[in-house]
Amino acid sequence: MTKIVIIGGVAGGASAAARARRLSEEAEIIMFERGPYVSFANCGLPYHIGGDITDRSKLLLQTPDSFRARFNVDVRINSTVTAINREAKTVTVTRADGSDYQEGYDKLLLSPGAAPIMPPIPGLDNPLTHSLRNIPDMDAILHTIDMNNPSHATVVGGGFIGLEMMEALHQRGIKTTLLEMADQVMTPVDREMAGFVHQTIRDQEVDLRLGTALESAEFIPTTHVASDDAGEPSEPQHLEGSLSLTLNNGDTLHTELLIMAVGVKPEVTLAQQAGLAIGEKGGIVVNSTMQTQDPDIYAVGDAVEEIDFVTHKPTLVPLAGPANRQGRMAADNMLGSTEHYLGTQGTAICKVFDLAVASVGQNEKQLKHADIDYQKVYVHAASHAGYYPGAEIVSFKLLFAPDTGAILGAQAVGKDGIDKRIDVMAVAQRAGMTVEQLQHLELTYAPPYGSAKDVINQAAFVATNLIKGDAKAIHYHELGALRDDQVLLDVRNAPERENGQYIDGDIHIPVDELRGRIDELPKDKEILIYCQVGLRGNVAYRQLVNHGFKARNLIGGYRTYKFATA
Repeated sequence: MTKIVIIGGVAGGASAAARARRLSEEAEIIMFERGPYVSFANCGLPYHIGGDITDRSKLLLQTPDSFRARFNVDVRINSTVTAINREAKTVTVTRADGSDYQEGYDKLLLSPGAAPIMPPIPGLDNPLTHSLRNIPDMDAILHTIDMNNPSHATVVGGGFIGLEMMEALHQRGIKTTLLEMADQVMTPVDREMAGFVHQTIRDQEVDLRLGTALESAEFIPTTHVASDDAGEPSEPQHLEGSLSLTLNNGDTLHTELLIMAVGVKPEVTLAQQAGLAIGEKGGIVVNSTMQTQDPDIYAVGDAVEEIDFVTHKPTLVPLAGPANRQGRMAADNMLGSTEHYLGTQGTAICKVFDLAVASVGQNEKQLKHADIDYQKVYVHAASHAGYYPGAEIVSFKLLFAPDTGAILGAQAVGKDGIDKRIDVMAVAQRAGMTVEQLQHLELTYAPPYGSAKDVINQAAFVATNLIKGDAKAIHYHELGALRDDQVLLDVRNAPERENGQYIDGDIHIPVDELRGRIDELPKDKEILIYCQVGLRGNVAYRQLVNHGFKARNLIGGYRTYKFATA
């Protein structure tokens, strides 16, 4: 009989425990969780704070009793594993009362997760500052809101948790400031795609401050003292207060609730103390079977370094999907199989008010850092047939290898159909498809659901044109200063240029008038064409090159340029 000990529940650990029992009725399975909850929906925590999930109990996926009833797993909550003795194959466990005991194992699984980063900023140790990782953290935030009744809150960090908490607080009627040290939120996408998110945040009257860091916090308490029946002051009833935040630009911000969401770091202390290898990214080193260098110890989830699907190099991707799959595979392998984890694509999506922003694979920043050659295209198209009510614009970015057409990454932003497009791209990338093959994808079409030429097909057409040389691209960041031998041509219709919606220094000839006015353009200069999204620009490009002009088309058109340079 194999004895499996699992450290940590939630995604990876709980998945491993359930899978191990499905594979073996004989195995003894013990799962330790240092907190009071063994399996909860940590991705749902901000949505309970915001009120979308009204029933708190819906976040509790399993209890120790339900886990034992269904899977016969011995779940021990409020039990902290403090040491691993690899030679004796035992772990030291500290109970809630402080007493210790030893538990032996045949196979050990580490699933400790990742902890919120709390930067060394003076003044953060105060009752109004919180991070969000688990149910007790969520309860503490709600308690502070109930007790302090804040009119203003500040969120530091524009990643997944930061954006979700920003929306949750705004939804509760709390005026909110979002501080982000980088020049964009949602760093899995590139800045020009994040520009759509910035606009949505500001449209909701959230105080978004990019390139702004928190330098210190000062707690200013306010004590309410009630009087007893004799009119004498009694003990303070509860502590309220506010915070004075000092920012890196010299500004001071007064707030009554501070959420720190600057990122997470792998929980590796236990593994490190046991002498297990920690990688250069800071996570536990495992092979493709999720095995550490100790053949009887496996590790999964946010604490491990996984291999990036595109670069084939170690990376940290704290997402629930990879953690669940890794836990399942680790259970298989602890019980004698040889299942391999085939890399992480980082497929992710985030809701920001009525907008969705999603990505898969590598972004431009990562490709540059990895020194991988790439090309990119942008497409802005309707989520379904434009003549059917409710169509929304899908802004889509595709990154690919210019020589082979291999899919390196994709990003999408919009109000409808974003998950669908990125999910398709995730499958296509894992299947090894090229952008040329994406042209042939046969996706569902009916006016309420899609278009005869889907956004993905259209992006593939543009990418394939570039690879074949049927089109030449210019991108928004190349329009900073025109050379003497270049002319900028806007081929949109006149109403589209109203209210300053054009690029300074251009010539305006609508595409439908271009054949009759082509002699107005100089043949000794390169014509840089732009329209609203790039489609009419391509039509104009083909006309011009067929008449002997040298030209390039602005990929993604004025829409990409506008949000990228905002």
